[in-house]
Amino acid sequence: MIAPRLSPGDLIGVVSPSAVVTDEGRPQLDAGIAVLEDLGLRVRLADHALSASLGYSATPAEKAADLNRMVADPEVRAIMCTQGGTTANACLPLLDWPALAANPKVLVGMSDITVLVNAVFARTGLITFHGPDLMWGLGRDPSAYDVEEFTARLVDGTVGPVRPAGPRGTIRPGVAEGPLLGGNVECLRKLAGTPFAPDVTGAVLLLETLGFAADAGHCCFHHLAQAGMLDRVAGIVVGHVDGDGQAPPLRLVDVLVEVLDELGCDVPVLRIADIGHNCPNTVLPIGARVRMDADRHLLEIAEPCLA
Repeated sequence: MIAPRLSPGDLIGVVSPSAVVTDEGRPQLDAGIAVLEDLGLRVRLADHALSASLGYSATPAEKAADLNRMVADPEVRAIMCTQGGTTANACLPLLDWPALAANPKVLVGMSDITVLVNAVFARTGLITFHGPDLMWGLGRDPSAYDVEEFTARLVDGTVGPVRPAGPRGTIRPGVAEGPLLGGNVECLRKLAGTPFAPDVTGAVLLLETLGFAADAGHCCFHHLAQAGMLDRVAGIVVGHVDGDGQAPPLRLVDVLVEVLDELGCDVPVLRIADIGHNCPNTVLPIGARVRMDADRHLLEIAEPCLA
């Protein structure tokens, strides 16, 4: 299932499913809203988008109510998130899943919003999007690449080869094709063993993280494998790992390859610089078919992801 693409004048609903927007962070949120408005889009903040009922975030009930209202509102054409955090998974049991399936809308986010975009695809079949949030993606000095990719994917509906934001590399050779799933590796792990986890069998798995410790990564990858969320994939695309290489001797890709070898999982692995924290971000469709060629450093969206 795919949502309609965006057009000038469309209304974007803004929610905070994870961390609270602090007073200090409000100018950054406003800057992200200004980027959308410069693209000709209108913006509406959800009732609890700035709530701090728990101190560190709104309550799960408040977050779910905001999401459910945005889904049910026929004027809202897309839902974007203020930022990531750590608590988005708490609202999943409270979402109106039949309404989400009946009202397909663009849903985009990254970091902790990985849990939301993957869960929505898993439960409804709606193609969602791994892409910038308002505060950190569009609100903090976005690059031309960020804005151009946002427009190309969500307004123009562009598919085909994903434009590189920087160098790419072959970690393991080979080609693969399948639905794109994943995002932030720790947040994907939150879905393991829950009724909201996507079926990654035959998928191309997208992985990125903010900072990396080898022992924690080893644990995380084995946890995903034990939950059936790693060793069944067709291929893996590793995005930017913020801080990777600053704490030798092991990078995320080194530990990932070690674990894949331990599992006897011989799949291609491509390194890209196009998604992640503190880097330029393209917009990638979660659930849509993609092709990856690790030898030729290619990632391609293989089917329409918006109507």
